[in-house]
Amino acid sequence: MLRLSELKLPLDHSDAELEAAACRRLRIAPDQLRAVRLVKRSVDARKPQAIALVYSLDLDLALDPRAEARLLQRFAGDPHLRPSPDTTYHPVAQAPGAGTNPGVAVPRPVVVGAGPCGYFAALLLAQMGFRPLLLERGKAVKERTADTFGFWKGNRPFNPDSNAQFGEGGAGTFSDGKLYSQVSEAKPYVRKVLEALVAAGANPDILTLHHPHIGTFKLATVVRGLRQRIEALGGEVRFQARVDGLELADGDRSVQALRLQSGERIAASHVVLALGHSARDSFAMLKDAGVAMQPKPFAVGLRIEHPQSLIDRARWGEATGHPRLGAAEYKLVHHCSGEASQGRSVYSFCMCPGGLVVGATSEAGRVVTNGMSQHSRNERNANSGIVVTVDLDDLAPYGDGPNDPLAGVAFQRHWEGRAFIAGGSSYQAPTQRVGDFLAGRPSSGGARAVHPSYQPGVRFGTLEGCLPAFVLEAIREALPVFERRIPGFAMDDALLTGVETRTSSPLRLPRDKTALECCNTPGLYPAGEGAGYAGGILSAAIDGIKVAEQVALAITRPRLQRPGEPVGSACDPV
Repeated sequence: MLRLSELKLPLDHSDAELEAAACRRLRIAPDQLRAVRLVKRSVDARKPQAIALVYSLDLDLALDPRAEARLLQRFAGDPHLRPSPDTTYHPVAQAPGAGTNPGVAVPRPVVVGAGPCGYFAALLLAQMGFRPLLLERGKAVKERTADTFGFWKGNRPFNPDSNAQFGEGGAGTFSDGKLYSQVSEAKPYVRKVLEALVAAGANPDILTLHHPHIGTFKLATVVRGLRQRIEALGGEVRFQARVDGLELADGDRSVQALRLQSGERIAASHVVLALGHSARDSFAMLKDAGVAMQPKPFAVGLRIEHPQSLIDRARWGEATGHPRLGAAEYKLVHHCSGEASQGRSVYSFCMCPGGLVVGATSEAGRVVTNGMSQHSRNERNANSGIVVTVDLDDLAPYGDGPNDPLAGVAFQRHWEGRAFIAGGSSYQAPTQRVGDFLAGRPSSGGARAVHPSYQPGVRFGTLEGCLPAFVLEAIREALPVFERRIPGFAMDDALLTGVETRTSSPLRLPRDKTALECCNTPGLYPAGEGAGYAGGILSAAIDGIKVAEQVALAITRPRLQRPGEPVGSACDPV
């Protein structure tokens, strides 16, 4: 098999034309092409008047080895033709006695958190025969969805343990379900995640789309499928089981047990800590236990809404509405030069085509926004976060002394509380039209070109005082720049809704670069977005797999520490 990439065709082409184009590229006869497998498809919209589809294909050729070698030699130096890579994932270990002697005593690893990182860590450990125990503070996805949608619609009170942040599936469950990352990962990891998601109920097109997504309602089905697979392999998933304490050994501080909110003690020597970025009470517990933690930069801002048709026209031009395109996306960034915001970046975050702006708070008395889309992406508005970088120096006034790892949490809480008050202290969100925001005047209510989609509802007014002045100034500087890239982006009636604060974890738990073990707490494996090592569903799931591999190796090949050897001597820096 040969991998052919960067094969461009116009929007309206047939399968036969795709095969013919591949043959022309390779200069082979049509009868020498036995089969074609789609690897990836993306859209090249740099020229809206001539939008193209770009393919990567695996080709099965009717060539003997010598002829195939000559073909590769003829295209030597062409980066778009090579032997098809092996993307098969191979487990690194297997539990002693797994599948042959279930009675063999093997330490049972514990995973804390049922987001994508925790679920993939547990899935991999279960597939290797380790029968993991997964603990999740929130509810199963069906009950969690009822609590979350009930809160948005005003039918249920806010539940601090069952909401858009906490519960089965993690924060990504109520999102667009994006499955792409800016981080370069080994292909077998990516393929492992995508194939597992498809096996759990995701649409198979995520295997081939350049920017795959699942959608909120489909995600609920997928996370149930992952849970069922873990349980079928001997794992156990427990909900409403919040971890409130660690029991550490005297001397080396290794993990001995976990304490649950219920008072239950669970013995554990290998713990994957797959907390989400909003597990603030858990962060405080870890700080009290002396677990190594460091503050890290993140970003905050506002959600912006436009008619999806405006974004479609800007991206697709006359091809808007073509069945092969769907709802258009965008990605924007601006580097500020203003006096109060110089050196900061403003960028679009978690863009949701054809989606909704939703309430994503996890604490009473605070307002947090996020975006979500269904798989169809057919709501009338497009939305994204417009966020500004926050540096460690910005966090210092909010911390308890220099380098307080929880300073970012305090920063987030402060501005979320201000947004709650600005929204009327009722979980409505403060909203301002872009024209009024740029002119520095409050907005009044009433129907305009863009209808707010935020649930539980909005309160028109001003966003002054809901975020630091440098954030608002940076956004005011960026919006006219974004207007030049997407005509209509700064239209008067576009809506800004606050506040977006949960872009990433405000801290990091340093870990050994190789063993992925906590620097000062042996047996504890910080993982995923909450620990500061991922940013989205795909990267979190991959980090869960990588940590599970190290846990499996630690169980099957215990590390012998020499006297005087420091634990975690090769830790990741912030």
